[in-house]
Amino acid sequence: MMGQKTYWHLQALQRKPTEYDVGTSKLLYYLARGFEVRTPIDWWYEQYQRASPLRAPDWDAFRDPRETTYSKYTEIQKTKESFVDGLFRSIDETGYDRNLSRSCISLLDRVLPVLRYSVHGLQMTAAYVGCMAPGGRIVVACLFQAADEMRRIQRLAYRMRQLQETHPGFGSESKSAWERNPHWQPLREVIEKLLVTYDWGEAFVALNLVLKPSFDQVFMLDYGDRAHACGEEVLHKILRSLYEDCAWHRDWSRAFVHMLVESEPENRRVIERWVDAWGPLASAGLGALAPVFDDGGARCY
Repeated sequence: MMGQKTYWHLQALQRKPTEYDVGTSKLLYYLARGFEVRTPIDWWYEQYQRASPLRAPDWDAFRDPRETTYSKYTEIQKTKESFVDGLFRSIDETGYDRNLSRSCISLLDRVLPVLRYSVHGLQMTAAYVGCMAPGGRIVVACLFQAADEMRRIQRLAYRMRQLQETHPGFGSESKSAWERNPHWQPLREVIEKLLVTYDWGEAFVALNLVLKPSFDQVFMLDYGDRAHACGEEVLHKILRSLYEDCAWHRDWSRAFVHMLVESEPENRRVIERWVDAWGPLASAGLGALAPVFDDGGARCY
């Protein structure tokens, strides 16, 4: 009698499984069996995962369009990190920051250090969605998205520290600005609401479909263009590199939504309801930052 094959759950593919197939399929044993030990956390998953209005007959029907695995992720990021490391070295070796104008330093100081706090909120939300998601492939995508957000925080913090070497006191008021500056408070409100949005489906929609696309556009592209106009060409290149990560977050989210709607048409109504609820909050949060970018009408020269 022949025993069960190692990859029995992939036999329906009728082809040799790829690394992505093997590494992301049927990862979550508890979905069918439940947790081995009953603890209070089981109630949490019942309430915020299994009771979510998002439904799918087969969560593994979703495929990341990039088919990201750990080995593929590290290979992609190795190239990007080498590029950004080279940019940082060029700053240190040429005394680049001494040549930035006062108005450009002001633009950087108003936004760059404060941005770390909001990105950390995005990272924690992505990690939570991954923790609660009911499909292994969603978990894996969220894992790498959270890693990308950690990369973004680290690179912003590193650039901040470089500027502090030449401009003492740079970013020293960033925590106060995040907590008290009225222009940052609407965005802070959205981020903090995200952090207490426990339904995994709503958290995914609010983060990846509503807030992040506009957030990434504003801070990685628009703000980068403003920095470039001031003469900060290196930060412009760094932010563009970070935006490549954001573009993948957008792509996998679109593929996931397509699967959701195709497999369960009622998901469209659920998603639209959440988008309608979160859209005004995200717009208000980002729109309130216009004076921070412009400094009350001041421009870079």
